[in-house]
Amino acid sequence: MGGTRAQKEIWFTKLSECLETYPSIFIVNVDNVGSQQMHQIRHALRGKGTVLMGKNTMVRRALRQLVAEKPQYEKLTPLVRGNIGFVFTSGDLKDIRDLILANRVAAPARAGAYAPADVIVKAGNTGMEPGKTSFFQALGIPTKIARGTIEIVSDVKVVTAGSRVGSSEAMLLNMLNISPFTYGMSVVQIYDQGQTFASDVLDVSEDTILERFMLGIKQMACLSLGLNYPTIASVSHVLVNSYKNLIAVSLATEYEFEGSAKAKEYLANPEAFAAAAPVAAAASADAPAAAAEAAPEEEKEESDDDMGFGLFD
Repeated sequence: MGGTRAQKEIWFTKLSECLETYPSIFIVNVDNVGSQQMHQIRHALRGKGTVLMGKNTMVRRALRQLVAEKPQYEKLTPLVRGNIGFVFTSGDLKDIRDLILANRVAAPARAGAYAPADVIVKAGNTGMEPGKTSFFQALGIPTKIARGTIEIVSDVKVVTAGSRVGSSEAMLLNMLNISPFTYGMSVVQIYDQGQTFASDVLDVSEDTILERFMLGIKQMACLSLGLNYPTIASVSHVLVNSYKNLIAVSLATEYEFEGSAKAKEYLANPEAFAAAAPVAAAASADAPAAAAEAAPEEEKEESDDDMGFGLFD
């Protein structure tokens, strides 16, 4: 950022406009992200989001000024640490996150840098001359000489994720032309309409959310029924139970209504219902067979009517 007062005022104005325009913000880490890569990310997000970078001191000062009027932005202040930036968007959060994470470039191992992933050197011929065996011996990598070149006998992990890359490991990986790491923007936190949450929340599927929501409704209904306290979740169960109680009262008394009439009829003559059910089932099952038999019989009757004579005999 420029050091002049005018440039800072322009940046403050742009931050305020982005906060007013976009409901969602990705707080991203930009360690090891070059200018060319940043340009590619901006191009990929064109029309879908806005990338805004600035010094942490400027960001904190701008947020302090805005918090007085809009206290919800206070949740962003603790996240302003390290090499971070903002991606403002009003689009689908999953799609925007995929665009942010998709722009990654391969990079060689650098001495002193933290390894984002394990680095394993595969077994095989390296094509290097025997004079460089000392590099492998210093790292405890088993080798042998085959056809005048160094060959690695077995796979070996030379760098562990989260640890610093040593000078010997970096030199060896560069000699083997191995670029083991990829660098790009990473999502630190997401701010959406006053709430902050981690990026992995977006991995929760809609089916899982619906399943958890339905489970919560069931538990709420059980509590409401157990406490005899009506809620929206328990209304349907209360109505069904009340209707059952009305039918029970009607069966025990002479009072009758449309719903209980059939129940009384069933209790008074259960044999009729028991006999009607198999007959109805048999009738529905025999209907296709009867239709199939009717067609050949009609054809037979038509042939009998001819009695072997032609039309003009």
